[in-house]
Amino acid sequence: MKEIASNLFSRYVEKLNWVTLVDELFDKFVSLVFLFLLFYIAKKLLHVAVTRILTPSFRLSSHDEARQKTLVRLIENSLNYVLYFLLIYWILSILGLPVSSLLAGAGIAGVAIGMGAQGFLSDLVNGFFILLERQLDVGDSVRLTNGSIKIAGTVVSVGIRTTQVRDSDGTLHFVPNRNITVVSNLSRGDMRVVIDLPLSTQTDLDKVYQVIAEVNSKEVAKYREILTEPNLLGPQMDIAGRFSFRVTMTVQSGMQTTIYHEFYRLYYEALLEEGIELLTAGSKS
Repeated sequence: MKEIASNLFSRYVEKLNWVTLVDELFDKFVSLVFLFLLFYIAKKLLHVAVTRILTPSFRLSSHDEARQKTLVRLIENSLNYVLYFLLIYWILSILGLPVSSLLAGAGIAGVAIGMGAQGFLSDLVNGFFILLERQLDVGDSVRLTNGSIKIAGTVVSVGIRTTQVRDSDGTLHFVPNRNITVVSNLSRGDMRVVIDLPLSTQTDLDKVYQVIAEVNSKEVAKYREILTEPNLLGPQMDIAGRFSFRVTMTVQSGMQTTIYHEFYRLYYEALLEEGIELLTAGSKS
């Protein structure tokens, strides 16, 4: 049996035209190198065209800066998809695979399903409506929710397939558009800051009102981001039974975190100077 297999292999090797085979392999190698070089140049030219031609054109439009960045990223990503598709098609053609015959025989829909493109199509459809309804733009502060999964941060890129969000610790999240079920945009319109100061139930509330009002009269005028006078809602009791004093104010979009921390500090220091301490976790009221 071994001799028969050895003879068959020897005959097969003898029939091979090594010169032709090497020439064909070399031709394919050169063609692939030239193709990758052409693809690299095309990507560079595409980026230059978008940066120097498309971006300045959008600046003349009526869209705001965030919308301009979103549209530019979208167009660049779409053109990159086209380039990658052409690259794969030409690679298969150079390798001698009958790409056209495969598409014609199996049908584009059948090939797409066979490649597991159902999720990809869902990304495209959901991404289209996200862009059409302008649910978010590049630079927006958002929370993306899908059931128990929540991602919060700043939008870096919006594409027809994925949305990129960078959170507070610098992590860059690539979120498939089909997984975005709820978009909470924190950069649309004026925002409301809610400051709850945890107090003891024995605290002199009149004194607290006086201290908070004095801080507001001295400090609010220094912050142009604060759009309305702070509203002293007064004592509150949450579901867990914690007692607190609530202050609210309306601020410019994107400044709510900064204003919250700054005025919490100011209130805390002023109350502490008057001998009123804020409760911490585990403290008794």
